[in-house]
Amino acid sequence: MILDEQTAKKTAELLLQIKAIKLNPQTPFTWASGWKSPIYCDNRIILSYPSIRNYVAHEIAKGIETKWGKPDVVAGVATGAIGIGALVADVLGLPFVYVRPEPKKHGRKNQIEGHLEQHQNVVVVEDLISTGNSSINAVNALKSEANARIKGMFAIFTYGFNTSVENLQNAEIDFLSLSNYEFLIQQAFDTNYLNNKELNTLKSWRLDPANWNNK
Repeated sequence: MILDEQTAKKTAELLLQIKAIKLNPQTPFTWASGWKSPIYCDNRIILSYPSIRNYVAHEIAKGIETKWGKPDVVAGVATGAIGIGALVADVLGLPFVYVRPEPKKHGRKNQIEGHLEQHQNVVVVEDLISTGNSSINAVNALKSEANARIKGMFAIFTYGFNTSVENLQNAEIDFLSLSNYEFLIQQAFDTNYLNNKELNTLKSWRLDPANWNNK
C-alpha cells in the first residue's frame, strides 16, 4: 500500500532522476537470487542528494505519524535502510537502532545494534521490499530479542510482488511505501524514459519475475 498517489509519483520521479532505479529491458540485470530483471533498484544513492534524502525522510516520518502515531524507536534494516532510517528517526526526534541479517560472529554477537528496551513500540524502515523475507527476518529479531511491539513497516519502494504481500500479511506486518512498481514504470513512460514496447516488457516481467527472460 502506498502513502498517497501524489507522493508515489513524486518519489518515482526523483528515483529515476538520480538513477537510483535503473531500467534496462534490453540487457537485463541479474539479481542475487539469480532472477533476470529489467530493473535494478539501489536506494542508497538517495543519501548522496541532500534535498532528495530530506524529502524522503520527511515523507516517511509524516506517513509513520499519520498511520501509526509516534513510536518509541525507529529500526532500520541493514544495510540499505540504515542511513534513511537514521534520518527518519532524526526527523521524529526518536532513538534509532538497526537490525543485521544475522548476529555478528564476534564481540557481543549483536543482531540489533543500538539501545532497545523490552516491549517498546517500533516502526521498521526499509529501503526496498522485494520478497519481504529480509524485512520479516528483521521483525522476528526485534520481537525475539526485545519483545518489540511492531507498529508497522515503511519502505521507500516496493515491487509489490504477490509473494511479498502474502509474506507480510502472514507475518501480520502492517506495511506502507512511498512508491511502487506501477507508479515507477508509468512515470518512466510518461517522461519518455521508456517506449511502449519497453513498458510492456516491464509489465510482463512483473507478472512472473522468477521465470521471465528477455528473449
